[in-house]
Amino acid sequence: MVVGVSPDSPDALRAFREKLSLPFHLLSDPDHAVAQKYGAWGEKKAYGQTRMGILRSHFVLDENGRVMDARIKVSPEDSVRLAVEALA
Repeated sequence: MVVGVSPDSPDALRAFREKLSLPFHLLSDPDHAVAQKYGAWGEKKAYGQTRMGILRSHFVLDENGRVMDARIKVSPEDSVRLAVEALA
């Protein structure tokens, strides 16, 4: 099962999922509790400015909820390949 987590509102996530026809669920984490717990919330630098935000990451969990693979600041181009490799 694939699940995305974002600080965006449920309505915004629903619209985004529908717009892109994503085949997975997107969960809202407006207070960053889940992102912070997994280490996926932190300082980001963009356009010469530093701010707090989601660090693009993926986590592969086994059927018992144990983390099998964790990638913080993973590129979107590499994320799927690396997650599939972790499952192999």
